Amino acid sequence: SSGINAEYGQIVITTPMELLKIQMQLASQVPGNKTTALQLAKNLFAEKGLRGLYKGTVVTALRDVSFSCVYFPLVGIGCQYLSGEGDDKLTSFLKTLAVASFAGASASGLVTPFDVVKTRIQTVTPGVSAVTYNGIPDTFTKVIKNEGFGALYKGCVPRMSVIAPLMAIAQSVYFIGVAEMLFGVNQKKY
Repeated sequence: SSGINAEYGQIVITTPMELLKIQMQLASQVPGNKTTALQLAKNLFAEKGLRGLYKGTVVTALRDVSFSCVYFPLVGIGCQYLSGEGDDKLTSFLKTLAVASFAGASASGLVTPFDVVKTRIQTVTPGVSAVTYNGIPDTFTKVIKNEGFGALYKGCVPRMSVIAPLMAIAQSVYFIGVAEMLFGVNQKKY
């Protein structure tokens, strides 16, 4: 529950950032284009208002909350399954790294279709795609119809390759109690 709530808070910040990232990647394909992220944000805001910066928020939430619904239980179950009574701190730490990496890769792979749909919806540059998308169901339908079911998993392996170590690092920071140390909270002993 707390992981899902954190995802909702994170979406407020990352949705516009991801939208601008996609727009910058598309703009870089135009020879001689020197548009900055700030210029893109201003233009998008001027044309579509604040709502324009949050295009794709619902599918971003579907992707991120679904990720959390898979990731956190996998970490919990995996750590519980692999924990041994005689494990020293290093062994427990390494098991946590492995479990978090596996859980991150698995969760990101499973939610890749939402990421593909999010990217398609957030591609707002005119002339980049002959296909226009009108919401999540429409995007799923058109991607499958025009490109096949496998297109929903485009970029799955690179995404898993990025998310696995990212989640392993995040979980290991939690494991060693960095946040507790920074905020002066006593870490629970399990």
